Amino acid sequence: MKNILKIIRLAKPLYSQMILIAFLIVTSALTELVTPLFLKTIVDAVMLHISTKVNNLDTILWLIVQMFGLGFAGVCITALSSRLGDNLSGKMRKFLTEHYYQKVLTLPQNYFDTELSGKIINQLNRGIFTIQNFSTSTTNFILPTFLQSILTISVMMIYSWQVALFTLLLFPIYLTLSYFSSKKWGEEEVKKNRIEDYSRGRIQEVITNMKLVKSFNNESNEFTTISNSLEKSNNIYAKQSNYFYLFDFFRNLSLLIVISGISATIFYQSYIGAMTIGTVVLLLQLLVQARRPLFAMSFILTNLQSAESGSKEFFEVLNLPSAEPFMNHAIPERITNAKIEFKNVSFKYEESETVLKHISLSFEPKETIAIVGHSGVGKSTIINLILKFYNPTSGDIVLNEQNYKDLDHRFIRHNISLVFQEQELFSTTIKENVSYGNTTSEEEIIEALKRANAYEFVMKLPKGVNSEIGERGVRLSGGQKQRIQIARAILKNSPILILDEATSSLDARSEKEVQDGLEYLMKNRLVIVIAHRFSTIQNVDKIIVLNKGEVIDSGNPQELSKRPGVYADLLKYQVEGNKKLLEQFEIY
Repeated sequence: MKNILKIIRLAKPLYSQMILIAFLIVTSALTELVTPLFLKTIVDAVMLHISTKVNNLDTILWLIVQMFGLGFAGVCITALSSRLGDNLSGKMRKFLTEHYYQKVLTLPQNYFDTELSGKIINQLNRGIFTIQNFSTSTTNFILPTFLQSILTISVMMIYSWQVALFTLLLFPIYLTLSYFSSKKWGEEEVKKNRIEDYSRGRIQEVITNMKLVKSFNNESNEFTTISNSLEKSNNIYAKQSNYFYLFDFFRNLSLLIVISGISATIFYQSYIGAMTIGTVVLLLQLLVQARRPLFAMSFILTNLQSAESGSKEFFEVLNLPSAEPFMNHAIPERITNAKIEFKNVSFKYEESETVLKHISLSFEPKETIAIVGHSGVGKSTIINLILKFYNPTSGDIVLNEQNYKDLDHRFIRHNISLVFQEQELFSTTIKENVSYGNTTSEEEIIEALKRANAYEFVMKLPKGVNSEIGERGVRLSGGQKQRIQIARAILKNSPILILDEATSSLDARSEKEVQDGLEYLMKNRLVIVIAHRFSTIQNVDKIIVLNKGEVIDSGNPQELSKRPGVYADLLKYQVEGNKKLLEQFEIY
């Protein structure tokens, strides 16, 4: 029940609308309960006329008019409450989505590095669906059902305590069976949800990496993987179905036995003259109405268990600590002459060995500094620390004499422009990608495209800067995507620039075009470059060499190329590779 209590607390802003809907539904339930009382009075009046020939037609007609009026009022109230219920459902969906999405945006980067995006989205969808269903059933069923049950039994008690007692007996039997049925269902639902999260996450990964899947002819294996997961899910559902129908059989059997006993009691009392025909009609109608709360309570318990299990991961995400609140819309201060220092910094990821060991570095204002080393030595980790995606395990990072621990992540990232290796773009227009995170004019966007050496190819597109580029820029070449990123960085105009393998996946011509765009971007900034291609770092001021998480050397390109070590070895491998290629074509 703990997740249900969280749902109730979470929906506090919607309480007033829920209460209004509940009031309307209760009013509608009361009008339904009054109808059998009118029918009893009408039937008794008719029987009186038959037996005594008393002329009471006006009374009967007036009772029928009143009954119709109450019925009409009930129909109107039901229509209004249903419309308000739909409105509440939409507001609840919006409220829950915003609540979840806001939380996700505040989570630290390590959460996204360890979770599948498809799984995160599936948890959102399932959590909202189950909570929304539970909220709807709360306003539409729980309160009116509870009230209707009390009123029905109370009215029965007035006319026949035996019938009321038998009817009351139905509730504990039916609810006990429903409780165990929904409990078993919920336990299996948790297992099914895990399989579903994996399947949705995998499907999204396959769609994102479809070229990889097709190039390895692995469609069959991927299909089989998902098919097997769906089979496991179906087996769990079959188990749930077995439990449900077994308990449902005993529910219906108990209902049949008790209602048969109630019917026998009603007809016997009528037979011996202890009950009028109108009272028989009244009690039979009340018995029909008593069955509806029973079915509603079963539905409520099922929804309750679904909400409890379906919202489990939803609330696990909401309960994660928010590391990066973002609702402060004030524009952070822009610094000048940026200087970054690493002071005895060590870092390790969760469940991994230490990645960086006692690193001490100094990135001076307007320097261009390259970080090199074999794959996996900690180059990208340094960038993640500079961007405050992660915090050091020990040691300090300092920006212009201010400790990172005391600086807001928005302030730090406002002062850093980043050109990714992975060409991080949205599926929207070039204009929206270049201006992402900035409020700017189209003239400024065009100027940034020109300086990034991108304007010419953009203007050849069907809609120019308003052309959509597809998911992750699929409609552009690698070099074109990189130049869009460069234009975005130019527009941001931050004092610190990070180039994370910005040309590693490009051909020679594209690399040249991108380098031309980078020339303007790199002027008068602190530039930090991660690169495998040494052609991209031949003019840097300083190179830092990493190996096994430690700084093992530093200096300018000329010094390091002449000094035995990792840098000289890496340079040698690349030069020899190029030399062999040239010799093969007799160019060398």
